[in-house]
Amino acid sequence: MSRLAAPAGTLVAVGAAFAYVGAVDPGEPGHYPVCPLLHFTGLYCPGCGGLRSAHAVVHGDFAAALGSNALAVAGFAAFALFMVFWVVRAVRSRPVTVPLRSTHWWVLGVLALAFTVVRNLPAGAALSP
Repeated sequence: MSRLAAPAGTLVAVGAAFAYVGAVDPGEPGHYPVCPLLHFTGLYCPGCGGLRSAHAVVHGDFAAALGSNALAVAGFAAFALFMVFWVVRAVRSRPVTVPLRSTHWWVLGVLALAFTVVRNLPAGAALSP
């Protein structure tokens, strides 16, 4: 079952990270570093609220997770789908390929930029953590 070693190791590592964030509340000061962009400019980056979002996911509070960082929740869901795909392919002894073209990376970058801009506007206050 060596073909399952990589996805299993990835799941263990990500599970450990989520367990730590679930146990150590990011809302309490002093446990995690401060976002440099927020600290120096007062602007939310696309990752701001991501740890609070992960903490809420671990505790089953999906409304709070979406309120902290909707983009992070979408990323968590995409990662979960990819892990299912990876494990199924590994069990079937099939190679895992995800052909991301430069267009895909541009779309992801524009999405992150748009999310960042909108969450920093008064009209997008619902997207800020």
